[in-house]
Amino acid sequence: MADKRYGMLFDSNRCIGCQSCSVACRAENKVPDDVYRLQVRIDGPKGEFPKLVMDFERHSCVMCDKAPCVSVCPTGASYINNDGVNMVDAKKCVGCKYCINACPYQARFVNPVTGAADKCTFCYENRVKKGEKPACTSICPAGALIFGDLNDPKSEIRQAMQQYTVKPKEHLGTHPKLYVIPDKRGGGQ
Repeated sequence: MADKRYGMLFDSNRCIGCQSCSVACRAENKVPDDVYRLQVRIDGPKGEFPKLVMDFERHSCVMCDKAPCVSVCPTGASYINNDGVNMVDAKKCVGCKYCINACPYQARFVNPVTGAADKCTFCYENRVKKGEKPACTSICPAGALIFGDLNDPKSEIRQAMQQYTVKPKEHLGTHPKLYVIPDKRGGGQ
């Protein structure tokens, strides 16, 4: 088992829909126009004036422990590294799109610059490996994103997970490492 097992928690109650995380991701990872590694989807407004609410949902790779994208990759370009982060080796990718079709979260895309599959990697190569937090987490002004080692019971993410959390499409058996604190403001995930 890996020494670390990185995960992320999205608190939909704290998210304000500012898109700072998406902008930071795009800048940090040089994401080309018309594709994204991370997006905050906004649903609303809902309700009756003056009690209107907006729902916010993070859309990105959820870092499955049992990742269908990894098991279908014919070249080994899609893999899970020693810290539990789902990665893509662009040099090994042949652009077959098997991983894109296998992902039940629609979190992968073909990078129009490299021609390889691409997705969120928690900024592993350029930040996490150096001891920094992912760009999205470090920039969030509302504190809606918490990143950390799921194997460390004292980590900030494990402490935050003491609240009620859900995993996106958990019923599929993919074992995502993205946890969500559901919206309590009147809307919902």
